[in-house]
Amino acid sequence: MFHNHYGPEARYAVEREAELPTTKWEEEVARGLEYGLPGADSIVDKRIPTFSRGELPHFAGINTFLKAPYLEDVRRCGEYDVAVLGAPFDGGTTYRSGTRFGPQGIRKISALYGPYSFELGVDLRESITIADLGDVFTIPANIEKTFDQISKAVSHVYSSGAFPVVLGGDHSIGYPTVRGVAEHLDGNLGIIHFDRHVDTQETDLDERMHTTPWFHATDIPNVPPKNLVQIGIGGWQAPRPGVKVGRERGTTIMTVTDCVEMGIEAAAERALEVAWDGAEAVWLSFDVDCLDAAFVPGTGWPEPGGFLPREVLKFIQLIAERPLAGIEIVECSPPYDNAEITSLIATRVICDTLGCLVRAGHLPQRSTS
Repeated sequence: MFHNHYGPEARYAVEREAELPTTKWEEEVARGLEYGLPGADSIVDKRIPTFSRGELPHFAGINTFLKAPYLEDVRRCGEYDVAVLGAPFDGGTTYRSGTRFGPQGIRKISALYGPYSFELGVDLRESITIADLGDVFTIPANIEKTFDQISKAVSHVYSSGAFPVVLGGDHSIGYPTVRGVAEHLDGNLGIIHFDRHVDTQETDLDERMHTTPWFHATDIPNVPPKNLVQIGIGGWQAPRPGVKVGRERGTTIMTVTDCVEMGIEAAAERALEVAWDGAEAVWLSFDVDCLDAAFVPGTGWPEPGGFLPREVLKFIQLIAERPLAGIEIVECSPPYDNAEITSLIATRVICDTLGCLVRAGHLPQRSTS
């Protein structure tokens, strides 16, 4: 029964929920009872198995992203709509390390979530299939070999037809992830980059580090700098060499103030216009430090004055109304986190991205390059 006291968004959410199927949930319950044994005689709810299988309880089970099945044989990742892979690497960090534990932290807190979003009116379990491939074998003492490993992993997932979700890791991985996608495109790849830092200098401390991914990514022939749009840049940690490179190469920068004053809707429209201008596909790179430092204590370079969570989530939802080649979440550093709130926002950004891609009809999609 629907009444007239709902707000517009709440009314949409309540009405949409009534339309969502429960088929995959019922299959999960049946699988749990088969593999985990029916519950003890004293258990009244006969859907509960003896061994935890599936979503519940949220505090139980083995950590995979959203409790998705762990896929040991990565050759089968193309059988799934979405493939999650960790890139546990912080060898590109120039100050506070710890992002090598980012994939673990994100997976752990993701158990708190169910697959259904009230506002978006999407149930991921009923809409798409997700597999967790585990982590790329990174090489702690060698950033270039790690780059090669990450590129090969992302290339494998993207070419399989699965949608790659990369759990970082510091932002140096932005270069090899983009490289792994770009090699499969006939046309250009655009990049939408959320961050407080430009990350466009050539080297830092004499190496390619987490401050340099977009210099090297935009050196790839089909990743032109004109299709790099950087959102949230500002503060006291944007090295001038990187600013100079962006100016010379013609990248697009939008500060937090730019986005707030023009409105998130208009800012998202501009970001999409720049990234998609003549591009075949667009990669989303999300650095958690684009949010105000109060909301992301668990990151290497926290900076006051960033976005509020609701602004970022609205932005992400608008970006994902267009198709994406994949997404990476970087610079989540659990050793510095408080109450897992940084890992939680990372999880939320991924879930909202997937949910909006589903809602817009871009997932599932099975085409391969």
